[in-house]
Amino acid sequence: QVQLVESGGGLVQAGGSLRLSCAATGHTFSDYIMGWFRQAPGKEREVVAAISRSDGSTWYEDSLAVRFTISRNNAENTLYLQMIDLKPEDTAVYYCAASDKPRAVLVLAPDDYYYWGQGAQVTVSS
Repeated sequence: QVQLVESGGGLVQAGGSLRLSCAATGHTFSDYIMGWFRQAPGKEREVVAAISRSDGSTWYEDSLAVRFTISRNNAENTLYLQMIDLKPEDTAVYYCAASDKPRAVLVLAPDDYYYWGQGAQVTVSS
């Protein structure tokens, strides 16, 4: 099974940018659909973006599509989330997750992701 480790979180002022990385080990990275989720205090975990195994298909939560970009490098076993123009409401713990759901191109439901990283805190100050 795959192990996931996020990095790149931190404290940033509103309007700033961050790039999260998720390093995968233990299994063939390109076998997995990948996703980014976030969970703010007192709120449920929500899907931010997802990317297919290898054909480049992506999905974004509507309100985030203009500011967030998901990408992956299968040769380097790494998933990325580029975030620009960050807002205080983006403050959350961000998780990367992997799904090996068969016959799927993109997966959005948290229950369909079987492997999760430990999370990276992103704090946006106003």
